[in-house]
Amino acid sequence: MNEELVDILIIGAGPSGCVSASYLKKNNVNVKIVEKEKFPRYVIGESLLPRCMDHFEEVDLLDCLKSQNYEIKRGARFLKKDIVCNFDFSQKHSEGWNWTWQIPRDDFDNVLATEVQNKGVTIDFENEVIDVSFQGTHSKTTVKDKNGNLKIIHAKFIIDSSGYGRVLPRLLNLDIPSKLPDHSSIFTQVKDIKRPDGNEGTLITFDVIDTHVWFWVIPFSNGNTSIGFVGPTEFINSFSGSPVEMLSEMLKISTYFYNRFKDVEYLFEPKIIQNFSKSVKQLYGEGYALTGNSSEFLDPIFSSGVTFATESGLLAAKLALKEINDEVVDWEKEYTGYIAEGVNVFTSYVNEWYTGNLQKLFFHRPENQEIKKQICAVLAGYVWDKTNPFVSKHNRIIKNIAHLIDLEKDSLEIKET
Repeated sequence: MNEELVDILIIGAGPSGCVSASYLKKNNVNVKIVEKEKFPRYVIGESLLPRCMDHFEEVDLLDCLKSQNYEIKRGARFLKKDIVCNFDFSQKHSEGWNWTWQIPRDDFDNVLATEVQNKGVTIDFENEVIDVSFQGTHSKTTVKDKNGNLKIIHAKFIIDSSGYGRVLPRLLNLDIPSKLPDHSSIFTQVKDIKRPDGNEGTLITFDVIDTHVWFWVIPFSNGNTSIGFVGPTEFINSFSGSPVEMLSEMLKISTYFYNRFKDVEYLFEPKIIQNFSKSVKQLYGEGYALTGNSSEFLDPIFSSGVTFATESGLLAAKLALKEINDEVVDWEKEYTGYIAEGVNVFTSYVNEWYTGNLQKLFFHRPENQEIKKQICAVLAGYVWDKTNPFVSKHNRIIKNIAHLIDLEKDSLEIKET
């Protein structure tokens, strides 16, 4: 059996793994990626947040992405019946990037992986990790290629960026149920032949059907558009027939978008992800760290997936480099503590979205511009900026302001009567 020795092994060649690898290669580390799939390949998660632009820039992956001319995302639009809530990333509380992209992930991930390879990182595609063991200061990883051949890779450290594959959580029994409610999704891409001209045709939009159900529309620069519904698992499963029939029937409840998408061709059979929220017992262990969706996935409502993937991928690479250089690393404080701060902020927003409290803030009129700027910074991914009260007080501020809105509404109703 073939054997190989590397300093750091990365599992998964998605954005998290590529950011990790690019940083490590930049610092002269012997790093290798193993990836189960053949690229390009489809994966969900097509809307980025401005925060991840910082990560791409730091590891010299920004220029290769800029050259692709992806659809620029300057904010996000939320619709609820006849009320529109627009967030403009240039009008946010925190310093940072004012734009990012809406991207077809098959192309986007392939561009990143190709650039990482151009930097000298080896990526073994169609290689599946089937076993991992940790032996003192080294790990032993068994991988199987598409022809069934086995190979052993010895590494000083493993970064698991396997995303939905969740390799180490599965092999090391790290999975635990998410504390978020059970939600599911059905989605596809379409050739957007009825796309409106101008700004309307480029906007990422969330059509809020009710407190628990919403519909996303993410236009790409190639003329295609990603569409999908998110709702309680029982809602998604209440539609019968094939995935095509289910989504076609579901589209009827989006009065804003139904005519645009009712007769367009689906570019692939709609995919369904049941109970997508995931969590783990721990984000690290002796000789490994989990990043991105291999650790925790919240909810797609605020498009946080890729940003958490790149944030955690870059931080894990920095700390792993210190560790293999025999520097002391406090993984609990420097990694779990830091990542948990951001996850907890977004978790509050997801929870309060589905209680309806956050939706009250979005759709209350007249708008409070200062509150809107503070929320916008969170939606841009700057969830570690504690100068923002919607970060530092995330666990109570949304609920408190929603309560004030209710009191104001009650007061107006009393006056009117």
